[in-house]
Amino acid sequence: MKILITGGNNAKTMKLLKAFPGHFILLGDYGDVPAIFTESYAFSSLGKLNKDSIAHILLNFCITESIDSIIPLHHFEVEPIAKSAVLFGEYGIDVLLPHFDQLNKYIDNEQTAAADLNVFVNGKCIFSTTEKKPEAKEFENELNGVFVTDSFN
Repeated sequence: MKILITGGNNAKTMKLLKAFPGHFILLGDYGDVPAIFTESYAFSSLGKLNKDSIAHILLNFCITESIDSIIPLHHFEVEPIAKSAVLFGEYGIDVLLPHFDQLNKYIDNEQTAAADLNVFVNGKCIFSTTEKKPEAKEFENELNGVFVTDSFN
């Protein structure tokens, strides 16, 4: 599986590389990015930032690069991508975000790079930077994406 994680120039994205062993991770960001390509991950430029057409830019990039799943980490990407999740799905691209109607329950734009991260897919925590993975049985099939530990305390 090929996964696009945006915000590739952020330290948080490097923590997420361990979340998907056996999958190829493309760390994308706008503008200049490091020219690094390894067996398990690479950096790629998403082009010039245009906040008015984020969903279009990312969908086009995902189709061109044969991306299977996208994890948008920039705050300005989250709402447009969540709104466009059905369109991404029509192209076989999973959007790892909560449903658009649920965004306000989970999104915190003031997360820090040092925060403990938890990756959920269909309500199950598949990776955590903490010693103990948070349990979220009450969120069965609802949670998708990257969350900080504070969301569950």
